[in-house]
Amino acid sequence: MNLSDIYGLINTLMTIYTYLIIAYVLLSWLPNARESFIGELLGKVVEPYLSIFRKFIPPIGGMLDLSPIIALIALRFVGMGIIAIIEMIVGMV
Repeated sequence: MNLSDIYGLINTLMTIYTYLIIAYVLLSWLPNARESFIGELLGKVVEPYLSIFRKFIPPIGGMLDLSPIIALIALRFVGMGIIAIIEMIVGMV
């Protein structure tokens, strides 16, 4: 497995998780969609990550939750950080 394969894997995992977060947010717009099987499954995967941001970012006006947007931005930074760390480690070897 070479370095480009690792980059591809990290980017693929980040993209999949990004789509899961977006799907979960879109389900909140549909009545009772989060109570469906897919909604509950997405909730188990996404909610632990989103809850970190919901602790610090309250909804605006009680309705508009900006935490998923901040979570997506943070996810992108974490992915870039992981790639930078891998580059640093590979550069040392």
